[in-house]
Order: sequence, then structure tokens, then C-alpha cells
Amino acid sequence: MKETELTVVGNVVNSPQRSRLASGASVTNFRLASTSRRFDRESQTWTDHRTLFLDVECWGDLGGNVSHTLSKGDPVIVVGELFTHRWESEQGPRSRSQLRAEAVGPDLSRGVAEFRRTPRAAAPAGAVEEPPADAYADRSTDYAPEDYDGGPVTLDDEAADELGDGRPLVPSLT
Repeated sequence: MKETELTVVGNVVNSPQRSRLASGASVTNFRLASTSRRFDRESQTWTDHRTLFLDVECWGDLGGNVSHTLSKGDPVIVVGELFTHRWESEQGPRSRSQLRAEAVGPDLSRGVAEFRRTPRAAAPAGAVEEPPADAYADRSTDYAPEDYDGGPVTLDDEAADELGDGRPLVPSLT
């Protein structure tokens, strides 16, 4: 069965964190927020609606490029495979939606970027970096869907900057 492919346009919520696993593989993780907008006919303005939060994982060279390029608040477009990570904790069963990125890029409708190609070394024949079966088993940054009450998302001080249309750069749960 084909995996669920998804494209998400949103903002980087936290600074990307790069990790090297015992297997030698490297992964970069960050959180992405995508807030839908609705036009309010009464006030004749655009208003924020619901926010989707996703944990994004980027493997290998993509992860290195993401960790060197993106920062909290950056507008991005992420394409990848959507899946639900499930595990048992002291509080019971837990889960979170994750996006295993195939491509990540800046949202050029909201700014400009400068692109530089990275030099590529020749890889040994047949070498493919695959993620381990459970890369998040020992992570302490648990997220449970029930932790988010679905209420409005407010801005932190760093997100007070706004785009020309009044939309905040970064939503925050606090």
C-alpha cells in the first residue's frame, strides 16, 4: 500500500535539532505549524482558524541542509510521508503525527531566499541511509494530541513580527 504523501505550508515552530544515532545515521527534527485562514464576511477581514502541528523528521543530507538553513519562524513548504508514531508511556498510550520529509524549502510567496548547491561526494554503490524502525523511542519531548485543547493559538514575543497581511510569522501554544 502506498504511504500517505502530504504537502504542508506553514512556519517552523522551534529551531531544527540535528542528532546522530548510534547506527551513524543523522536526523534533524523540527515542529511545523500550519494555520488555516477564513474570510469573515461580517468584519471583511481574514482571520486565523485551526492550527495543524506536525513533527517533521529529515534524514541524511536533507537534515543537514535543514539544520544549517532554517530557524524558528521561517515560512516553509514541506513534502513528505505522513504517519502516526505510537508508543507506551507511564501515562498510557501516546501518539503524534509525524511527517518524514522528502523535500523542504522556503515559502517564496512570503520572502526571498538565496540558494547554494552543496557539493556531493560519490556514495558507495548500494549505500542508502534508512531511518531506524523507531527513531523516537528514547525521546523525552513527548507530544500527546490531548495536550492541545484546540483553542486559539497565541503569539510569543519572537512572533510579534507580522507579514504584510497581518498574519503572525510564528504561532505558539502558550
